[in-house]
Amino acid sequence: MISKKVLEWFGVITAIAYSMLVASNTGNEVLGFTLLFISAVAIGVWAFLCRHYGILLLQFFYATAGIIGVVRWF
Repeated sequence: MISKKVLEWFGVITAIAYSMLVASNTGNEVLGFTLLFISAVAIGVWAFLCRHYGILLLQFFYATAGIIGVVRWF
């Protein structure tokens, strides 16, 4: 089982990478939105395990945004 700390920090790092890729406007938006989805899943699992249900709900919306972002770029 992956530790809660690993999930938390993996989610944070991928969210930072997503933000920088999308903000840079360098044509890496698909990768950025993919990282947003991955981040949302990691932080969502962490939130569930730690019983942070407000953050968990927020991650559903971030995951949805990631899927929409990838689909729209294709």
